[in-house]
Amino acid sequence: MTTRGTKAVETKAASSTLRQAPASQLLSASVDFALVVDENGVVSDVFGGLGVELETGWKKLIGERWLSKVTLESRLKGERLLRDARQAGVGRSAEMNFLLDGVGEVPLRVSSVKFDEGTGSVLILARDLRPLANLQQQMVAAQQAMEREYTKLRQADTRYRVLFHVTGEGVVVVNASTRRVVEANPAAATLLGDTAHALEGTLVADLFDQPHRAPVDAFLTRVESGGRAEPKLTASIRGTQVQVAGTVFRQSGSTLVLLRFWEAATSAASRGERTSRMMAVLEALPDGIVVTGSDFKILHVNEAVCEMLQLQPSEVVGQNLDTWLGRAGVDMNLMAANLKEHGSFRAFNTILRVPFGPPLEAIVTGVSALDGKVPTHGFSIRVVSSRLAVGDSTMLATRSLQQLKDLVGRVALKEIVRESADLIERMCIEAALEVSGNNRASAAQLLGLSRQTLYSKLRRHGLAEFDPE
Repeated sequence: MTTRGTKAVETKAASSTLRQAPASQLLSASVDFALVVDENGVVSDVFGGLGVELETGWKKLIGERWLSKVTLESRLKGERLLRDARQAGVGRSAEMNFLLDGVGEVPLRVSSVKFDEGTGSVLILARDLRPLANLQQQMVAAQQAMEREYTKLRQADTRYRVLFHVTGEGVVVVNASTRRVVEANPAAATLLGDTAHALEGTLVADLFDQPHRAPVDAFLTRVESGGRAEPKLTASIRGTQVQVAGTVFRQSGSTLVLLRFWEAATSAASRGERTSRMMAVLEALPDGIVVTGSDFKILHVNEAVCEMLQLQPSEVVGQNLDTWLGRAGVDMNLMAANLKEHGSFRAFNTILRVPFGPPLEAIVTGVSALDGKVPTHGFSIRVVSSRLAVGDSTMLATRSLQQLKDLVGRVALKEIVRESADLIERMCIEAALEVSGNNRASAAQLLGLSRQTLYSKLRRHGLAEFDPE
C-alpha cells in the first residue's frame, strides 16, 4: 500500500474515532458543521451539529477541494486557516462565504484545529451565520421603517408649525378637561393683545369679554360632545366681534379642542370685495395678464394684452397661447415643461407675435394654480423693446442660445436638443431667405426642400413676414 493510501486510511480511522462519543457529542454541541480536510486540501468527511440536518450541498463537499468551495474573496482566509492549524495547531476564526450546490452562498464563522499529527488533516469548525444575517436584515428593515416614519412625522410637524404660524386666523389649542390654553398662534396673540407664550395656561373663557364667557363655555361643551362645530358662535374679544369655530381631537390620551376665530367683518362679502379690488388692479396693469386652462387655451386677458396684439378680447379668448407668444414649437414647450416641473418660472425671454406687424421682444413670468380643483396657468407679459425687424434674427438667436444654456440642469437633455434643433432650423430658413432676397423658390432650393415643405416650416416657425400670402 502506498504512503498516500496509508494516510487516507489513517484519516478515515481518525474520522471514525471522532464520530464516537463523547467526542461526537462535544463536537455537535459546539458547532453547526465540521469538515475534515486532509493534507491535500480535500474534504474527507462532514459532520452536522446537534439538531442540525445536513443539507445536500454539505454532503456533496466530500471529495471536493476545500478552497474550491469558498468564494473568491474568502480564498486567502481559507489558506490561512489551514496553514495556521498545521503550524500552530489552531487557526484564528474568520467569517467566510461558502458555495453550496443548490443553496448558493452561505455565510459562516470558521475556525480550524489540527486534527491528526500523522496525516496533516485539519478539522474545520463552522457556525452558520444565516440566522444572524436574517436577524440583522430584519433589524435594518425595522430601523429604516422607523426612520421613514420619523421623517414623515417630522415633516408633518413642520407643515403644521408653518401653517399654525402663518395663517391669518387666530388659532388656540385648549385642553378640554381644564379649559386652559395649551398653545396659541401669533394671529391669536395679536388679536388678544398679548404674546403667545403669555397666553399658555390661561382659562379660555378669560380670553373673551365678560358677557360672552358663559356662551363660550357652553360652546366648548357642545364642540366636545358633538365632535365638530363650524362658526356657530359670535363673541367679542377686547370689544372686537369675532366668529368662533371649534374641532375636537385626541392626543396622547388627552382631549383637546382646536378653536379658530376671526373678526366678524372678515366675511365672504369682504373677501369678495378684496378680490374685486385685486381684479380691478390686474385689469389696469400696463403689463399683459393672461389666464389659461391646463391646455393653454386662453380664458381671460386684461386690456394690456389686447392693446399689444391690437385685437379685441373676443378674438383672443379661446385661442391657444402659443398662437401669439413665443417662437412656434420652441418657447411654449419650454415654459410648459417648467410649469409642470417647478410650478412657476420667472423672467423668460421670448417674443410676442403680433398679427399686423413684426414681433415684440417680451419677458414672461408664469405660475400654475388651482381654480377650485381645475388646474390653471397665469402669465405676466412685459414688452421690453420696440418691434423687432426681420433682420434682428441674429439677436433673437443669440438670446435663445443663452436661454437653452440656462435650461441645463432644469430640463431633460432630449428636450433641450429638440428645442435646439427647431431653433437651428429657423435660423437656417431665415438665412436662406435673406440670401435669396426673400425668393421662396430659391430659398427652398438652397435648403434642399420643396416649396410646399418650406411654406409649412414658415408657418410652423411663425415666419409670416416672409410669406406675402
